Order: sequence, then structure tokens, then C-alpha cells
Amino acid sequence: MRVYGVTGWKNTGKTTLMERLVAEIAGRGLTVSTVKHAHHDTDIDQPGRDSHRHREAGAQEVLLASPRRWALMHELRDAPEPPLSDLLARLSPVDLVLIEGYKRAAHPKVEAHRGATGRPLLAPGNPTIRAIASDGAPDTALPVFDLDDTAAIAAFILREVGL
Repeated sequence: MRVYGVTGWKNTGKTTLMERLVAEIAGRGLTVSTVKHAHHDTDIDQPGRDSHRHREAGAQEVLLASPRRWALMHELRDAPEPPLSDLLARLSPVDLVLIEGYKRAAHPKVEAHRGATGRPLLAPGNPTIRAIASDGAPDTALPVFDLDDTAAIAAFILREVGL
């Protein structure tokens, strides 16, 4: 499966860039899925809902299905977080999986960067970062794209993965 990531510090525009990349690449006729890594305790379920009650009762997995979508929730119950490769294996086949986060994972990435955050580039210490998408002109030997130039960033990613 072809995978490519978007990484960067908090508040650099990663999610907005991901959203635009999905729309751009899907608009080119390719199928795209996403993986979003969260460092905090996150829940897609709501207390009081039936599926939440099933999980709270001790279910290991709860599959919620409706006429419009389905979602599988898996409780780790103090088990370690699975590696990205295990999670990718659960996805249905698509042309490209875009991954938000997972700074240290081995897949190639574009770093989202905003000068206003005052944070340095991650790229100098991370060889998996292949390009920078920035609102400025950071000092780097890597390709730099305007953070808002979605078409150019998408074209770069698609070239990188051979699509």
C-alpha cells in the first residue's frame, strides 16, 4: 500500500493540509484513505449512546453500522498502542493512504511549517521528511512548497509514490 505523511508541530496547518490533499488527490480520480494519530485520549463515541455502553460494559470491539457508514472501535484495555503497520493492514485497499502525525514512523512525509509558531523545522533531525510546506522560506535543502499550494504538494507526493 502506498503511504505518505503530513507531519509538523501543533498549529502548523497539518489537518487543513490533509483535508485539501484528500480533496485534490480524490479529485484526480484516485482513492484515498487517511490515518490520524492523536497523542491524547480521544473518543469518537458519545457517553450514553448504545455503542458507548457496549464498550463501557467491556466489549473488546464494537462495530457501529448505519445505512451511511460504519466504524469499528477497538479498546486497547491497557495493551500497548499497535504499530502503524498493523493499523494500515486493517484498511481496505486504496491508491494512497495519507497519514497525519506519526512523526517518527518510517514512511515519507511532508512537513507543515508556520513561522509564527516559532518552532524549528523537524526535517533536520528526521530523514523521512522529503519536503516542506511552509508559509515562509525556511532555510533547508529540501523542496519547499507554499503551504497553500495544494496542487503542487499533491503532485510532489504522487510523484514520490509513483502515481
